[in-house]
Amino acid sequence: MNRKLHTRALVLPLLGLLGALLTSACSMAPASACAADERRSVNDLVYFGVESSEGPVTAEQWTIFLRDEVTPRFPAGLTTWDAAGQWRSADGSLTHEPAHVLNLVHPGDADSEQSVRAIIEAYKTRYRQEAVLRVKGSACVSF
Repeated sequence: MNRKLHTRALVLPLLGLLGALLTSACSMAPASACAADERRSVNDLVYFGVESSEGPVTAEQWTIFLRDEVTPRFPAGLTTWDAAGQWRSADGSLTHEPAHVLNLVHPGDADSEQSVRAIIEAYKTRYRQEAVLRVKGSACVSF
């Protein structure tokens, strides 16, 4: 066998194995560690548009929604603020509308996940919303 072909026959499988090992090592890399005085949590930002086919969701309706749907599911606390946003609807049109942003920091367990999903579905149903945006991230939390 030609020496070049023999070397190539040995090197190519080794390079393939090395690539596979490196790729799998990257996919198993742990999330960045929190400091000793912090705990790993989920940080959810949920964006609720206020325009509906029945008119805008009022401040009073938003307060009632928080009281009835959000607070019972996250009694430890939450933060909200008003925002101005835009999004592209299913028909392709660009929609500008005010919104309420809900910030929830929670342990990320199955109960919390189900609670966030239930809040989103309740809002979509109650106020006939096409969509509610959820941005879910990881956070290190300390008090």
